[in-house]
Formats: sequence, structure tokens, C-alpha cells
Amino acid sequence: MKNFKKGEIVNSGKAKSLYKTSNPDLYIMHYSDNASAFDGVKKESLEGKGKTNNKFNAFIMKLLEKEGIATHFEELISDTDSLVKKLDMFPVECVIRNLTAGSICKRLGLKEGLDLNPPIFEFFFKDDELHDPMINEHHIISFDWATKTQIEEMKKKTFRVNEILKKLFSNAEMILVDYKLEFGSYHGEVLLGDEFTADGCRVWDSKTRKKLDKDRFRQDLGDVVESYKIIAKKLGIN
Repeated sequence: MKNFKKGEIVNSGKAKSLYKTSNPDLYIMHYSDNASAFDGVKKESLEGKGKTNNKFNAFIMKLLEKEGIATHFEELISDTDSLVKKLDMFPVECVIRNLTAGSICKRLGLKEGLDLNPPIFEFFFKDDELHDPMINEHHIISFDWATKTQIEEMKKKTFRVNEILKKLFSNAEMILVDYKLEFGSYHGEVLLGDEFTADGCRVWDSKTRKKLDKDRFRQDLGDVVESYKIIAKKLGIN
């Protein structure tokens, strides 16, 4: 299937773009070197980021598929492009927090790095202009963003992903602090979509608690792509 070529652009986001293919059920997802934070306010181009994220996402998606989590991922077709199923995306983000970091600390006045047992699940409405406000299941149902059944599927899959990936990162001497997932509908089935990369999760070194994720960009810590590559190397991603 590596002969698929990019057709008309469907959507161009902060760090990825989607293109049509000759198959109406398949898109090409292109990963760029662009980095952004604070809903697009802070922007920069980081050489090698697109390639690193594309390969990282492919590794994670393949792993989740083996563990029974259906995803939109089909295959890598170049260093920065992947073939994916066309999904009707739900306009929500599913967030799991294993430790306190980021917005929950600011929102609730918490110290960073507190263990959360059990993990906290949160829904956010996907809208940069509104700064992705937190929502609950009632919002999702009332505004017809997803059905109750679809909501339960998203929650179930998000928690299952946590079980799988917490163990994966722990075995590689890293802590999966938190992450976001996005889902969509594919011929009536709820599939994991978008991406799982260091852009959308927080990962710390388990011994030093050094930040290896996008917080290095948000907080001007430097070595962003280098840190992404450290995560990949620890996980055995070539």
C-alpha cells in the first residue's frame, strides 16, 4: 500500500496535516517539524520532530492494536507520513492523569508530581480559541458530540491504554505522567485516532524525574527533539 499519494488537503493542524487518497476510507497523515504550545500562541520549527513523532506514533499504535485496542493506523509510508483510516472525529479529548502536572495543578492549586491513585479521567472540548475547556458527559450528550455508548467506549479504551502504556514506560525506567487521546467513528466502530507522541503526553525519567516531553518546549527547557529521541530509544524504537 506504499504507492498511495497525497491528494487534496483535508485538514491542517498545528503539527499534522491530513490528505485524501484514492481510497475514500483512507487518509495520509503528515507530521511536520512544527511545534506549538498554549493553543498555538507559542510556535517554532524543530528539525527532526516530524520524523521522530511519526515513527513513535506507529510503534505505539501497533502495540495497542496487538493488545486489542482498535486504531486508525494502517502503516508508515515515509519518514513523515502514515496511512490512516478516515474517522469522523468526536470533538473531545480524553485525558488520563497518573500524577499531577500541567493544568490540574493550576486549576486545583496542587503541587506537581503527586501520585493519583486511582488515575483521574477528564474530558475536554477540543477548541483552541476556547482553550479546550473541561466538560463532562452531560455536555457531550446534550450537544450530540457522542452517544452514551460511545462515551463509555472512549472511557473504557482510555483506561485500558493506560494499563498497557504505564507498564511499557515503567519497564523502560520512565513515568507516564499523563496523556490525551482522541477517538472517532469508523463505520460505526469507535477507534483510537489522532496520535500518541511526546507532543500529547508527559513522560519523566523515573530516577531523576527529568521531563522528556513537550513541557521542554512549553517551559523553554531546550533539547526538545533530543528528549523525544531519548524516549524512543528507551522504548526500543529505531
